[in-house]
Amino acid sequence: MSEPLVIVGNGMAAARLVDELAKVALGRYAIAVIGEEPRLAYNRVLLSSVLAGEIASQDIELKPSNWWRDRGVTLKYGCAVTEVDVGRRELKIANEESMAFSRLVLATGSTPLRLNVPGADLIGVNTFRDSRDVDLLLTLAAQKKRVVVVGGGLLGLEAAYGLAKAGAPVTLLHLMDRLMERQLDVPAGELLKSLVERKGIEVLLNANTARIHGETHVEGVELTDGRLIKADAVIFAAGIRPNIALAREAGIAVNRGIVVDDHLQTGTPDIFALGECAEHRGICYGLVEPAYEQGRVLAQHLAGKASANYSGSVVATNLKVSGVSVFSAGDFLGKEGSEAIVLTDLKRGTYKKLVVCEGRLIGAVLVGETGDALWYLELIRTRESIATIRADMMFGRPHPIISKAA
Repeated sequence: MSEPLVIVGNGMAAARLVDELAKVALGRYAIAVIGEEPRLAYNRVLLSSVLAGEIASQDIELKPSNWWRDRGVTLKYGCAVTEVDVGRRELKIANEESMAFSRLVLATGSTPLRLNVPGADLIGVNTFRDSRDVDLLLTLAAQKKRVVVVGGGLLGLEAAYGLAKAGAPVTLLHLMDRLMERQLDVPAGELLKSLVERKGIEVLLNANTARIHGETHVEGVELTDGRLIKADAVIFAAGIRPNIALAREAGIAVNRGIVVDDHLQTGTPDIFALGECAEHRGICYGLVEPAYEQGRVLAQHLAGKASANYSGSVVATNLKVSGVSVFSAGDFLGKEGSEAIVLTDLKRGTYKKLVVCEGRLIGAVLVGETGDALWYLELIRTRESIATIRADMMFGRPHPIISKAA
């Protein structure tokens, strides 16, 4: 008889775990997936494309309903798990239903942060995190509402781009001195800012939100330096917080995220966590690729492969941000003793920086032209010597020379 395995969360991490389990342990587990959003798992990265009208909402679903059914998965979406009873090995669901488990995987994701400033509870203050938020933002754009987006990281840029393309006047506020400061160095951030501004988005850096004005509805945003930006709506996209409440209330060890070991197991036997809610070796990644790597390892572990271990991820960003291709990986700022090779073409809107140390590529930043991103990432991850390609690798992967037969 198949062992009951329940996954709480129906996002990208959960879908990848089910996919990997189907490859290595098909039939071993009776899998149930419980998701709070009222739809099938979808590609959250493409939400801004839906907002921008570049793709339909139904087209971002990761797998059709028959894919789940063919793998014997019981799907319960639109359901919130309210309690994990570790002693009874049982979950309680919002409608008073309960579900038993033998093994449990928490893939509960993250919640968007809302700034604790006066006026944050006014009508018209929203977040950008899931497909329900997109529907609301599309309504704002259709009404040509003036929107202020707070946050110049990936989420904020994506929200601003989608809103602007959908027809809303947009101002983007960012607390730091450059956009995407966790993924880009100063020159790359400056280039991205100019490319984003070309798309009709006003960008204000070093902009600290003091309060949101309005009686009942949003009327404007005041900065700590006294500037006032008129607005009909405010979108908070200034970071995320791992969803750890279920785990904490169940007595499972948490820190910033749900603490897991190299098997993705929590401090409680047979209970695991992965994706944005998990904290591994002190790190909560909040990115898709580490979640996918964790899914592969956890599937192998659950299949009985004792050697399956997750040792952490080389963090990489490889996305279109506000319609601009952006890539960064590894130590792109450069540690002591490293050397940076830089190529900039402002006219074409491209920037390349490769960071080299002890004969190896250790980091890279690309803006505007990212065709060789995966090759650079491979060099960083494998720590392969670049001695023979160092002079030319800025120009991309070398093509093998095919000699003609005499």
